[in-house]
Parts: sequence; structure tokens; C-alpha cells
Amino acid sequence: MTAIAIRAPGGPEVLVPEERPVPTPGPGEILVKVAAAGVNRPDVMQRQGLYPPPKGAPDIPGLEIAGEVAALGPDAKRWKIGDKVMALVVGGGYAEYCLAHEGHALPAPAKLSLVEAAAAPETFFTVWHNVFERGALKSGETLLVHGGTSGIGTTAIQLAKAFGAKVITTAGSPEKCEAARKLGADLAINYKSEDFVAATKAATGGKGADVILDMVGGDYIERNYEAAAVEGRIVQIAFQGSPRATVDFRRIMLKRLHHTGSTLRSRSIEDKAAIARALEAKVLPLLAKGRVKPVIDSTFPLAQAAAAHARMESSAHIGKIVLTL
Repeated sequence: MTAIAIRAPGGPEVLVPEERPVPTPGPGEILVKVAAAGVNRPDVMQRQGLYPPPKGAPDIPGLEIAGEVAALGPDAKRWKIGDKVMALVVGGGYAEYCLAHEGHALPAPAKLSLVEAAAAPETFFTVWHNVFERGALKSGETLLVHGGTSGIGTTAIQLAKAFGAKVITTAGSPEKCEAARKLGADLAINYKSEDFVAATKAATGGKGADVILDMVGGDYIERNYEAAAVEGRIVQIAFQGSPRATVDFRRIMLKRLHHTGSTLRSRSIEDKAAIARALEAKVLPLLAKGRVKPVIDSTFPLAQAAAAHARMESSAHIGKIVLTL
């Protein structure tokens, strides 16, 4: 099969197609003939040498796929050959064939193309677990999501609105702010020209946001504490700015804040399967009805994975970038 290898840590040009053996599914695994694979920030970090794959994971990048089940491993009983699925994978998505644990696959919704389905697992798993399970967002509460036009942001806006929350988001241009509003954001703040803390407080009558989803870190950490409501929950999923900050922690006590966070790739098989079951119960019906939908920025053929990464690093994209086969 053709797969995309990382020749050495570096820029997008280190991504090169090469021939690899088709993997064989082990116990509880399925082999998927990949139709499309999502591109995500962790893929970029892996390419740069900053996010090595966990032990036992393939060195091929790619954390989400959609396609057709081509083979079943021992004890894999949920799926049959020919089923169309979308799956969260621990790696290996940038290839013609990819292994997935049967519990981490979901039926590809009939309303979605396989390109759209491939754009769903990484972001929907991440948003569901962090905003709704860790952040406990409820109907009537306010969510502040940073990076509203990223894959995570576009998903968080739609899901939060679908479950009755008010959504405030940040974005880096007037065009991106408009795109966020079209997806349902009640307020979109241009973080390059506006103070998101003041704007969030103004939009909530001084109360602040009940849940904040942050992938920036750095000086956003203290500003998130300022923007949060009493009993607010700040959920950290990345550090595109810096993992270090100087913070006045008195606000945690005065506001009774919760600051939590998680990563997804290294979680146990059981943990990820539990998130998958929750998505199947709560979110797949929304996808089936067209109430939420992955936002596709652009597609690239598998062999042009380097161009897809360059697009992501430009930060010009709105929604997901997908590789097609």
C-alpha cells in the first residue's frame, strides 16, 4: 500500500509517499480501506518531532479515517466486511489501509460523504469529552471557545448550540468571525483587535463564561480565569502558545474555578471506546439529521500531504483539511 512517511523531523516537505505492507488486524481490530483521512494539529507536531506516537502505534501520521471495512481481526464482532465506518485511530491514517480498534469506529452517517465522515472523529471525540464530559456544559450556560474556525472550534460551536448553550468564540480576522457567526456563534471576537475578557463579560452581563475551551495556553491562562464565571470550568486541550505562564491563582479560590485538561491519543482503549459510545448515543443522531456537520476547508490527494500540512500551518483554513484517496 501507499502510505505517507515522515522522512525526518522538519517542515511539510519531509512528508513523502512510500510503499508499506498492508497491516494485519489483531484481536479486536478491523482493517479499513481508507477513503479519506483528516489532518490535525497533532499530525503537524508529530512531523516536527514534537509529538512522538505512543508505544505500539505506527509511525505513519493520521488520527482519523473513514472508509470501508476490509478485514476483521480475531474476536472483532461488531462490524462486517464492507461496512462504511469512521474511526479514531492511534496513527496510520495517511495510508491506503489503516487499522482501528472496533470499539473506536462508528457507522459513517448516510448524510455525510466519506470526506466529511473522515473529518469527524478526532474533533468530535475531543469536543464531546472535553466540553460536555469534563467541562459539564449544560443548556443555558455560556461556552467560550478559542479558535472558533479551527476543526475543534467549528465542532464546538455547533455541538454547544445543538445542546442549548450560548457560544462566544475568538477568531483572528473579520472573515473568520463572520464564518463563526454563520455556524451559530452568538458572539465572535477578533482577538487581534478586541479584548476577549472584556467582550465576554459584556456579553454575559458581567457574569463570564461557564465553560472555556482553550488550546492556546500561555497568557491566555490568566485571562481565561478573568473571563470565567464563578464556578467556571476551563478545559485545556493544547498549548499552541506556551505551556508555561505566570498566573495569579487567587482567582481559582475566589471564583471556585475548575481548570482541567486532557489528551486523547494516549488514552486507554476502554476510555476511547466509552467516548465513542457516548457519541453514538448523543451526537450521531444530530449528524444523521443534519443538525451538525463537519466543516470542510479543503481536500488534498494523499500524495499531497505536504501541501495539506502547509495549508494547516498557514492558519488560513476554516474547518477541517482532509486527505483523499
